[in-house]
Amino acid sequence: MPRQFFVGGNFKMNGTAESITSIINNLNKAKLDESSEVVISPPSLYLLTAREAASDKIGVASQNVFDKPNGAFTGEISVEQLKDAKINWTIIGHSERRVILKESDEFIARKVKAAIEGDISVIFCIGETLEEREANKTIDVVTRQLNAVAKELSKEQWSKVVIAYEPVWAIGTGKVATTEQAQEVHAAIRKWLSEAISADAAENTRIIYGGSVSEKNCRELAKEADVDGFLVGGASLKPAFVDIINARL
Repeated sequence: MPRQFFVGGNFKMNGTAESITSIINNLNKAKLDESSEVVISPPSLYLLTAREAASDKIGVASQNVFDKPNGAFTGEISVEQLKDAKINWTIIGHSERRVILKESDEFIARKVKAAIEGDISVIFCIGETLEEREANKTIDVVTRQLNAVAKELSKEQWSKVVIAYEPVWAIGTGKVATTEQAQEVHAAIRKWLSEAISADAAENTRIIYGGSVSEKNCRELAKEADVDGFLVGGASLKPAFVDIINARL
């Protein structure tokens, strides 16, 4: 079975109830590639709004989750609360949280474990900075980030993970990894899955690309053997998001 194409829309800290509902209504009405899985991720304040507005063909993800089930953790959101709100996905490990909020590989790995054990699927983000790429450390960095999660999950639990490779230097900058650069790293991630987890995980885990994905570059990227979809930032707020979802049509 080929891996199902996956397109996530990370709205980040953007939107209002009105604008997010408008985006979702546009997706509901659009003719989307029926073979693709689509998941949108609004700010937490609008998760309920999004889940109510979105059709059944569109999944909804939180942009974060905490690694503890409940307690005195001001501003955080738990796995149980997401499940109660019928939110079945979460984004974990985005570079903006790694860099700005100083989240460590180990903390991120614990969050991934908490989510999956609570039956929430995870879009797990990894990627290197420009300095790390220029120092030829890309594979070392993504392997380190993957290894942290591998310590927390069973081989079977990887079926609940979508890996999002997002080179930090390409996020929101307009710079995009070339199709060759993206494929090279995705192939290395799949090789790591085969060696560190299992042949089954390597065959079935979806590895998606993020980093200034647009309607202009998505079709070429989608042709690569190990690019199984996209995690889209700014473009997910625009009508062109439909074109990205339909990159393989």
